[in-house]
Parts: sequence; structure tokens; C-alpha cells
Amino acid sequence: MDIFEHFRDVVTAAIANLVSRGTLPQGIDTARVAVEPPRDPGHGDVTTNAAMVLAKPAGAKPRELAEAMCVELNAQEDIVIAEVAGPGFINLTVDPSVWPKVVAAVLNDGDDYGRSTAGQGVSINVEYVSANPTGPLHVGHCRGAVFGDALANLLAFSGYDVVREYYFNDAGSQVDVLAKSAFLRYREALGEDVGEIPSGLYPGDYLIPVGQVLADSYGSSLLEMSEDEWLPLVRRESVDLMMAAIRADLKSLNIEHDVFFSESALHGPGGPVETALADLQARGLVYEGRLPPPKGQLPEDWEDREQTLFKATEFGDDVDRTVIKSDGAYTYFAADVAYFKSKYDRKFQEMVYVLGADHGGYVKRLQAVAEAISGGQAKAVVRLCQLVKLFRGGEPVRMSKRAGDFVTLRELINEVGPDVIRFIMLFRKNDAPLDFDFEKVTEQTRENPVFYVQYAHARICSVFRNAAEMGLIPDSEHVTLTNCDLNLLQDGGEIAIIKRIAEFSRVIHGAAAAHEPHRVAFYMYELASALHAQWNRGKELPQLRFIDEKETDVTAARLALCRAVRYVLANGLGILGVVPLKEMR
Repeated sequence: MDIFEHFRDVVTAAIANLVSRGTLPQGIDTARVAVEPPRDPGHGDVTTNAAMVLAKPAGAKPRELAEAMCVELNAQEDIVIAEVAGPGFINLTVDPSVWPKVVAAVLNDGDDYGRSTAGQGVSINVEYVSANPTGPLHVGHCRGAVFGDALANLLAFSGYDVVREYYFNDAGSQVDVLAKSAFLRYREALGEDVGEIPSGLYPGDYLIPVGQVLADSYGSSLLEMSEDEWLPLVRRESVDLMMAAIRADLKSLNIEHDVFFSESALHGPGGPVETALADLQARGLVYEGRLPPPKGQLPEDWEDREQTLFKATEFGDDVDRTVIKSDGAYTYFAADVAYFKSKYDRKFQEMVYVLGADHGGYVKRLQAVAEAISGGQAKAVVRLCQLVKLFRGGEPVRMSKRAGDFVTLRELINEVGPDVIRFIMLFRKNDAPLDFDFEKVTEQTRENPVFYVQYAHARICSVFRNAAEMGLIPDSEHVTLTNCDLNLLQDGGEIAIIKRIAEFSRVIHGAAAAHEPHRVAFYMYELASALHAQWNRGKELPQLRFIDEKETDVTAARLALCRAVRYVLANGLGILGVVPLKEMR
């Protein structure tokens, strides 16, 4: 039972009654009517802005309209009292019989509680990570990886048809640098002393295994080839090996993509880049021209020459964008155009790009491409992830020796584990900076949110194990609790837990609509806090403990409540990609 949807229906029915009486006009728009939990628990159980948003179109005063609505609402059996507050808000105190229905609904839905069809099967492509295959993933990629994966989970849970995609650049000059760096390690694997890695090549030790694989596969045969011969072979092998390592690192973080899209697939004679630009040209959206110099310091690739430009400004961008440079070479942006067209041709209705904060300039240009190619039928949504700074006990963490100039994702996972990384990365809004302190995120205290939430789930599992050992239930995992008397849940702390449970569906809906999985993480912490608070009350007041051997009916109802909390915690943690632990060690 989603009580907020239920009471929205009740409020809507009250509005319909007022329309039938002539108090409100026919056809009045109720889209902005909200029914939500009050910010102050002292203001009832549910609040609505109905009178506030309907007063102006009805030509009425908000408080007078609210009074009329309260007359209608007070006649409803699920409402104890409806009261006007402030300038015209309506606060509802619901009948106590509502709360057991919430617990029953959770027990009935189980693993599907909170799942919805709100997305109506809309096809969404979520592209995230998309790091170049020139080195291992590092902490700079981590936040976008976790955010993108949790967002994909959230959208799928909310009824969208989601495809997770990774776009890797295997066509640029940096891939040639990778191949040349790997070839140096290949020579080293054959016994040659290569000395210090030359400037311009990748110096990290992560390419030593790549060189060894090349030596095992080709022996010394590559040394007998010219660079034009060995370069494409080594480039392909190096990209494949680096992508395999990237996939393995992501899997260690519980991330698996559905599609790995190669940029090189966009190029070549008659390829998608040519096709996409030809389509834009046929529609008069590209032209030959010059761009004014950008304000401030000139970028290295800026040219005061005639180039082929896309009319991005016609679709809301700040400047037109170069697609073909004066030397005839395609720009990276030309590949972006073709890549969006590929997604559109694959029938996606929404394309989500998860990018680092330094890609803020991509927002308008990608939206312009989406508008131009799809004619407004599909949209590009860019979500930016701010930087993560690593600390240990308040001191900045030193860089990785293996990678050369950054901390690798693998090192992060090996030290604190994937659950800690994922929860902490999601316990702050994606566009806010994040400090990640190794000591703080592994503390077993309330101040460590991932511990606090996982401990709540583990504590419930412990309660069920104890109940089974005491013979109160036959099986701690599969016992049926749907037939117990949930009306026995009357303590204020128990009701507070149920009220928090009741918010889950609303939180999921809002988080999915806003693309903000951090809302789920915040909610998990609040629900865990309510459970721990009731546990602590039971220490002081034995009659409130979850297990009371003398009161088996009450115990059954409380176990049902615990099972409901466990479902919600597990479902929410599943969206975040965090394992709900059964015991803490």
C-alpha cells in the first residue's frame, strides 16, 4: 500500500466533490496537487498543497478553499482529522488502521515492494564510465561508475527499459601511444633492457603484463616487422587486454554493462560518421565557415580557418561546433554526432550520459545534437559527477606506484570493498564534491552510513535466528508472517518505523524522476535509524523488545514488522548495488 498514492486518490475525490457542487470549476488542473509526508511530524501524517495550488485558478482564497476541502476529507473513514495549516496547507492525521495495511503490503510484495511501472517501458540508454582503454580505471572513474550503475538500477526498478552502455575510444592517437608503450614492454618481456620509459609514452607498470602476453603470443616475430606492420596488431591486442582488465575491475565493483561500443566502429568509408554528417548536410545543418576565437586562453586545437561546422546554435548551444577540421580530419564531436545517431537508430527514447564535472561544456552540445537528429523525439540528458578526494585519517592519500600518477580502482576495492565504495559514493549528490577517508568509511559507528545501514539488516537477521533458536518460529528465512495480528503494533516507535517504510515507494519514484539515487541512500540511513532507535528502546523497556517469549502474538507482529523493514532495506540496497549483509564481522 502506497499511502501517499492512496490519500492522493482521497484528495482527488474530495476535489471532484467540490467540482460537482460548483465550489471548483469544471476541468480544473490537479497536476500540481502534491500529497506527501509533512516536514514536521507534529503536523500530522500526511499533508497536501491542494488548496494552495487550486485557489488561484478557482478564484478562491486558499484558506477558505482548504476549509471546504477539510469538510470533505473529514468524512473519509481513513482520516481521523483534516486541519488547515498556515496559508492553506491541509494536514491529515490518518486512522491507526492504515499502518498495519502498510506492513501487510510490504510482506505481500516482498522483493518487489517499491517496484513500479512508472517508466511505462520507456527505452533509456545509460552510458557511464566510458574510460579510454589506455590504462586501468582509477578513483576518478569510480564515482561515475557507481552513480551510473545505481541510476540504471533505479530506472529499471521504476519500470523503464534500461540498457547499460560503455563507449570506449579505440580510434584516437592515444591508442597508438598505448600500442607503442605496450611494444616497449613487449621488448622488455623478451629480455631487452628498455631503460627509462621515454616521455610521451605511458609509464605505468600495468602494461608489463600486456607486454608479456604479446611475447607469449608472438614470440620475437614482431621485432622483424616494420612499425606499420606491428602497430595495428599491438594496438588491437592492447585494447582488448586493457578492456578485459577494465571489465574485471568493474565486475569487482558489481558493475556489468550490456553493451561495449567501440568508437572505431563509427569510422571508415561510408561509416556512421559519414552517414550522420551527410544527413545533417542534406537538412542544411552543416556549413563551411570560421569560428570566432573563444574568450580567454586559446585552446591548442583552435583554428582560424574555414572548417565544416554544425549549426548547434540553432538548437540552444552557445557556438556552432566543428565536425570536420580544415585538414579534412573528423573531430571528436563528429563521432559524438554519429554515436548519438546510433543510439537513436537503436530506438532509445532517452540517452543519459554520465560524465565527469570537467565535461560540463558537453551538456548543451549533446542536447543540440539530440534535438537536431531526432527532431525532438529523443533527448540527451547529461549527469555530471564531481571529483573524489582520498584521505587517510584526514591526510591526502599518496598516488599509486603501479599506475604512476593515480590511485587505481582495484586498489580502492581491495582496501575497503565494493559495498563501502558504492554506498559512500552514493551518500552525496553526484554534483557535490566528495571526500573519501579510508579510516572513516570503515569505522563501525553510526557516523559511518554504510555500516549503520548494513548493521540494521544484519540485526534483523539476528532477531530471526534468535526467534528460531527459541522455537518461536520454525524457520528464520522462510517463515510466513502474513497471518499475524498487525494491529498489535501500537507503540510509537513501531508506528514511526511503519511511517518510514510507507515513504519508500514515494522516495523511489522521486529519485527515478530526478535521476538522484542518493535519495535512496539517504532514505536507507533514516530507516536504519528508526530501527536502531526502537532496538535501543527495548534495552531500557523489555516490553518493547522484538522478541517476548511471554507475548507470542505481539512477538509475531513485531517479527512481521522486522521482516518488512528487511525487505525494504534489501530492495533499497539492491538499487544501490550494495549487498544486504546477514551478519557483521
